[in-house]
Amino acid sequence: MKPIFVQLQCAPGKTYEVADALYASELVSELYSTSGDYDLLLKIYVESEEDIGKFINDHIATIPGIVRSLTTLTFRAF
Repeated sequence: MKPIFVQLQCAPGKTYEVADALYASELVSELYSTSGDYDLLLKIYVESEEDIGKFINDHIATIPGIVRSLTTLTFRAF
């Protein structure tokens, strides 16, 4: 399993709805509200052979209220 970090920018007033939908999906390992350009930061684990772009597109980006996403791939933990 690979950890992937995704930052989400939500439509005004939709951050809590997006967070609730993510929590209900049981796909995220960790979920945080953040300051700055993005409203939410989530950590997900995907199988090594999983197509990350397709996973994000199919399971995360389809949640209503998301305006923009930024996905960060990880290589190793220190």
